[in-house]
Amino acid sequence: MKKIQALLAFIAFLFGVAAWPAWAADAPAATVNFDLGKAELPAGTDATLKAIADSLKGKADTKVSISGFTDTSGDPKMNDELAKSRAMAVKDALVKAGVAEASIVMVKPDARMTAGNPDQARRVEITLVAPTAAAAPAAAAAPAAAPAAAAPAPQPNKGDTAWMLTSTALVLLMSVPALALFYGGLVRTKNMLSVLMQVFVVFSLVTVLWCIYGYSLAFTEGNAIIGGFSRLFLAGTGDAFKGDWSMAATFSKATPMYEIVYVVFQATFAAITCCLILGSLVERIKFSAVLVFVVIWFTFSYLPVAHMVWFWPGPDAYTDAAKADAVTATGGLLWQWGALDFAGGTVVHINSGVAGLVGAVLIGKRIGFGKEAMPPHSLTMTMIGASLLWFGWFGFNAGSALEANASASLAFLNTYLATACAVLSWTFAEWMIKGKPSMLGAASGAVAGLVAITPAAGNVGIPGAFVIGLAAGLVCLWGVTGLKKMLKADDALDVFGVHAVGGITGALLTGVFNAPSLGGPGSVTDWVKMTSGYPGILEQLLIQAKAVGVTVVWTAVVAFIAYKVADLVVGLRVAEEDEREGLDTTSHGESAYHY
Repeated sequence: MKKIQALLAFIAFLFGVAAWPAWAADAPAATVNFDLGKAELPAGTDATLKAIADSLKGKADTKVSISGFTDTSGDPKMNDELAKSRAMAVKDALVKAGVAEASIVMVKPDARMTAGNPDQARRVEITLVAPTAAAAPAAAAAPAAAPAAAAPAPQPNKGDTAWMLTSTALVLLMSVPALALFYGGLVRTKNMLSVLMQVFVVFSLVTVLWCIYGYSLAFTEGNAIIGGFSRLFLAGTGDAFKGDWSMAATFSKATPMYEIVYVVFQATFAAITCCLILGSLVERIKFSAVLVFVVIWFTFSYLPVAHMVWFWPGPDAYTDAAKADAVTATGGLLWQWGALDFAGGTVVHINSGVAGLVGAVLIGKRIGFGKEAMPPHSLTMTMIGASLLWFGWFGFNAGSALEANASASLAFLNTYLATACAVLSWTFAEWMIKGKPSMLGAASGAVAGLVAITPAAGNVGIPGAFVIGLAAGLVCLWGVTGLKKMLKADDALDVFGVHAVGGITGALLTGVFNAPSLGGPGSVTDWVKMTSGYPGILEQLLIQAKAVGVTVVWTAVVAFIAYKVADLVVGLRVAEEDEREGLDTTSHGESAYHY
């Protein structure tokens, strides 16, 4: 369409259109469409510009307004410079064609085009501005210039939005059915359905709580520990009738996302974190106790930890270096410290793993634990669950970049690579120790690698992914064997040994391999200028260790209280005869299988 308009304008020039005073400032005389990423004039432009110059002869009071347009996707500074260069190229060509430089008015580039309109974002408009008959004398004294339109607020990129919605669906897949199948295959046949039921209902319960008050307490400004109540029942996130939606920050300036997208993305994180704890408690906990515990722990552990680690004012809040410290002070405590957690090493895995261990200790061991065999009833289910977890984890980690960009790509690759490394290190170590490699070991290794790379996904380079993956397989193998024996707790499905131990391993190694000298990207140290740096391995490692320590202590205390309250209200454990018969029939009146 723009090319047709330019052609019609050129034809008008050739026929000597003389009525320039009738032109309005919003009616471009010609449009120059530049090639992607180029500031050189396209072929064939000279003739159009020459025609404009010829038409202006004898019209000294007519001005030529030149306006570029900026693509709002990508690097704002680069896009702005490109728009200016294109406008200057048009100006130089007009001067060369004979237009007086004093007659040219340069209008500030209008930053309103997105990647969805690539041709429009690469254009430069040439507008002829002449006084009307009534205003001609005044115009002669003070030549008119085309006013620059105020740039509207940046809008979310459609590609980023599509990626975040996809990532959200992938994370949902991680719980239902992936985690449910992974855990379900590891228990005995008589308890399979109870595990499916616990995961399914807890996921739903936390989702509802998140939309009532969870999101507000985690991701609105309050203090360094917890947020406020401005988003209760998601109030203020948008008006569906008017199509007026509030925006949330990403990690790039002038690159917002719809807040409702961020709400639902983070909801899946909160829900799966609570579901992970169940693996420590299966085969003997009351279903009612699960629900009571989850409400308390979600409210007083997950939400504060998420706020402390992930809440910050966003890059657009940093506009003045003199006020940067005050802006940072509005963020969560661990964010202020500079703790790095890309997708949930502390918030999700250490948080849930420690809570699971506390529960395993308080609820006690399963009847027959250590005296009779309790093998997984279906490693086929477990392998399917592990595979779906690996698939869904790409949304978990790469989605945490909040944009479809290089950071998401790095997180995607690191997630893929570290998981494969952990499968191999666990498998070969188990092979050497036990004499045979097992499917259970390979599946557990995959989860260990996924857990450990979570805090590091976009925070380390490829060398870090290799090391973290290999280390996770070995450390978590020890966590479910040697460390488990030392603790003497019946952590039924090794939530502490894999998630807490793997999360701690990943969190600490993130501090090391974030170093640019080890292939890492560093982190943003100046949000005003958007420049990155790195404090040093020892200093960053200390920050990571402090964040781990705060998370461990916080969740342990809250979990202890939550279990005690649940025990007082409904009791934690089922009756002995119910446990022996199996929770499928005694708690739910159903069976997973009918042979």
